[in-house]
This record gives sequence, C-alpha cells and structure tokens, in this order.
Amino acid sequence: MNSDPVQRRERVAMATMPAKVHSRHNRFVEMMGQQITAGELPEGEVLKSEELEERFASSRSVVREGLRVLETLGMVASRRNVGVSILGSSSWNVFDPQLIRWRLAGANRQAQLQSLTQLRSAVEPLAAGLAARAISVADGRRLMKIAGELVATGNAGDLEAFLALDIEFHSLILQASGNEMLSHLDSAVAEVLAGRTHHGLMPDKPRQEARHLHYVVADAIQRGMAAEAEAAMRGIVTQAGDEMATAMVGSAEPGGAPGA
Repeated sequence: MNSDPVQRRERVAMATMPAKVHSRHNRFVEMMGQQITAGELPEGEVLKSEELEERFASSRSVVREGLRVLETLGMVASRRNVGVSILGSSSWNVFDPQLIRWRLAGANRQAQLQSLTQLRSAVEPLAAGLAARAISVADGRRLMKIAGELVATGNAGDLEAFLALDIEFHSLILQASGNEMLSHLDSAVAEVLAGRTHHGLMPDKPRQEARHLHYVVADAIQRGMAAEAEAAMRGIVTQAGDEMATAMVGSAEPGGAPGA
C-alpha cells in the first residue's frame, strides 16, 4: 500500500511541534487531560460542570465541548444528574497521539515509554519484513534517501532535524508494510520518538550504530531481504529502549539531566 507523502509530512509536523493551545476549547482539553493522566484528577472522582468551569476558568460551552473530546478518549463519562466521572486508564484510548503526549509529559513517563517500546518491538520488525516484500520503487528510493539524511544530521548533532527524518523513516515503513492496522500505529510511534527528544532521553548526538542500522534496514527493504530488515529493525528498537532506560536512571541520580 502506497502512502501519501503529504499526509506523512503532516504527521511529522504534528509530532515534532510542541503542543500549542489554539483556543479556549483546546486549552481546557489540554489542562484536564494532563491532570487526569497525572492523577491529579483520580479515577472515580465525580465533578459537576460548575466545578470544572471554576477549576479551569472556562465557560459552560467550552467545558461541554471539551468533555465531548475527553469522552471520545475514554477519560471521562458524563451522566445527567450525576456529573462527570473520571475513568481509569483501562478505559482510555491509549493509542491516541494526544493522550500519549500527555502521559509522556507526566510523572509516569517511564511506564509509558516502556509500554510504547514494547509495542514497537512487536510491530516494527514485522512491518520492516512486510515492507521488504511490498514497498514501491518510489518509496524504496525515498527510504534510502532518508537513511542517508539521518547519517548527515546525526553527524551534525541536529536532534530536531534528526527527529523529523526519523519519524518519517519509521512512518514510511509502517505505511509500506501494506497492513492497514500497522500503518495506523505510525502516530503512536511518532509520539514516542518525539518524546525521547523533547524529554531529554536521546544522546547529545545519535549513536553511529543506530544511524548505521537505519541504513541497513532501508537497504534490506529496498533489496527485498525481509529477514535482514526485521533483524536490523529489532536492533534499532532494542538500542532505543536501552538508551532511554540509561537516560532515566541517570536523571534520577544527583546531577541527572533536568526534565529527563
């Protein structure tokens, strides 16, 4: 299945840009969503709309529209004559990019990153193998070009440019797998890649081995070598998980990196 380059660029832009509040409605959703994921609004708590209006300094219409968004994410349930109930994480739409972003910004960041890394370990090697069998000539060439650009930006230590390319690289492979369910995970993968950079969990300069593995994956996919592509992608995800774990341990010690 060929992916739309314009849509891919839009997904990259959304994931690499810090979340911005464009309206009072979005501000309410952002603030309440973050408080729920942080546990400041715990599971089982019931609030009246009037309380939410006061808590978030929002109008009745803003609260009403914002709650509709949070309901679609499985975070709240509104009942007439009862109020707004805060739901637990078992009800959340955990693949939603916005919810992932909130969880990565909260105190349970380590658990969220571990969960997402485990997801990547399960699906990305599979996607790489499938892409080796199904990728178009044009997408194969584009993948090789991105791999080369990753090497260049990594050498320069430009983490934001590296991030944008890395997201496009992994998104293209998921899309090129030809599996519509795998392709819909590209936003979740984009968020964990963005989270690594924006929360200080990346090395100052992307490791040479990781950059080389990206090239190996691209080359194997273009040549139709499924097993080789799977193995190299597994190496990428494993190394990323190890780097994040090390960074988190370092940030918990005296002198650790702030915000990690």
